[in-house]
Amino acid sequence: MTDPTVPAAHDNNAVSTGTIWKVITASSVGTVIEWYDFYIFGSLAAIIGPVLFGSQGKPEETLLGALAVFGVGFIVRPFGAVVFGRIGDMIGRKYTFLVTLLMMGGATVATGLVPSYDKIGWVAPAIVLVLRLFQGLALGGEYGGAATYVAEYAPDHQRGYFTSFIQITATAGLVLSILVIVLTKKAMPEADFKTWGWRIPFLLSGVLIIASYYIRQQLHESPLFQKAKAEGKTSTSPLRDSFLNPVNRRLVLIALFGATMGQGVVFYTSQFYAYSFMQNALKLDLIDASIVLVVSMVLATPLFVYFGALSDRIGRKRIIMTGLLCAALFTVPLFYGIRAYAGPLTEVAPATVNAAGQAVAAVQQALSPNLPMMTLLTFCLVLFVTMVYGPIAAYLVELFPTKVRYTSLSVPYHIGNGIFGGFVPLVATWITVWANTQPAGTLFKEHAMLAGLIYPVIIAALCWMIGSALMKDLRNVRIMD
Repeated sequence: MTDPTVPAAHDNNAVSTGTIWKVITASSVGTVIEWYDFYIFGSLAAIIGPVLFGSQGKPEETLLGALAVFGVGFIVRPFGAVVFGRIGDMIGRKYTFLVTLLMMGGATVATGLVPSYDKIGWVAPAIVLVLRLFQGLALGGEYGGAATYVAEYAPDHQRGYFTSFIQITATAGLVLSILVIVLTKKAMPEADFKTWGWRIPFLLSGVLIIASYYIRQQLHESPLFQKAKAEGKTSTSPLRDSFLNPVNRRLVLIALFGATMGQGVVFYTSQFYAYSFMQNALKLDLIDASIVLVVSMVLATPLFVYFGALSDRIGRKRIIMTGLLCAALFTVPLFYGIRAYAGPLTEVAPATVNAAGQAVAAVQQALSPNLPMMTLLTFCLVLFVTMVYGPIAAYLVELFPTKVRYTSLSVPYHIGNGIFGGFVPLVATWITVWANTQPAGTLFKEHAMLAGLIYPVIIAALCWMIGSALMKDLRNVRIMD
């Protein structure tokens, strides 16, 4: 069945604006919910850790355990990209949309029902591990479908602008997860939230998934995929055509090491690791950390669209590379600034002598966090995300032909985001813990709190060098074939 709103010639430049916005809305709502589902776990890692690994465990060990389980979902995202990319290129974008949505939602609701380690032992983390595998597989098929679907409706000269709205969904999902967690936490005593209240955001996902499924069910198939299918141009083996064809394989590798690898570490460092850093390293209250991150992301959100639209005029590569370079140069100084303005810190007043000539001992004074300055610095971190992430969907879509676009786009994106980016919290936290064990006076010991940033900064710098050398500055190209 064809979409009556799409012209018979299947020219996406002639698709009505109303149709495009309907497609964007339906795609974005579902993608926001899937990111919400994915981020709940990571946002609650410090609380979920003792639930999964025992209430008597050391906090740093249970946190690392929870982050490791969280990371499993990232490992399988590339496999989800392969599985669902193949389905999307052979059967259609819409069908794949619906399957990934239900998989993600079901796994999230089930996570909220898993008993604790204290009740069922190692079965608890084992069950959650399996559920995270399902979530990772589902998300591996989600982003590529959403980006491809919107891009195949968008006019060639506005592809960066329209696909940038899909780029907002990951940030929106994180903001939504934080807001739901904060509201739930505020509605009950702290002890109740740690005991059972943390499950509410997971269970709430069931309602959101049902609403999103209904919205997506109303969509028609992408016009370019309809055209390719009608002309018999769809691929019978998307995996072979994507990875064994030397020309396409080279493009996949350039997309991974020249764009998505760096984009992944910038995204998770500037948003997710910053949130974890404020709570676990700086001991900032969850509410204060949430205010800093949410306000900075809300303020930065319009910039996803701005840089997406700008890429339609000046090209994708220039903006993406500038964002990567800024992240490589300024991430560490910005984190040092966040630490400087955060509490609890102590300031030691110098010893003085009173009127009687007696020495008065130095006094320690607690410093309250300067939330406005922390928000400003975090906003700068998120600014780099918007520069790299805003144009990248359009760049990836324009890189590959219609018959293998879903697969070819999804695999490098989810390796870059899932493997390189998704492990930022775990790898950075592990490096920090290791640095704290080094002898006093060594460089790592002195800078242990921020030692974990070595990983994302090096990856961002490598990606900038590779992308600057090998990426072509595509924009506004025809993607009919």
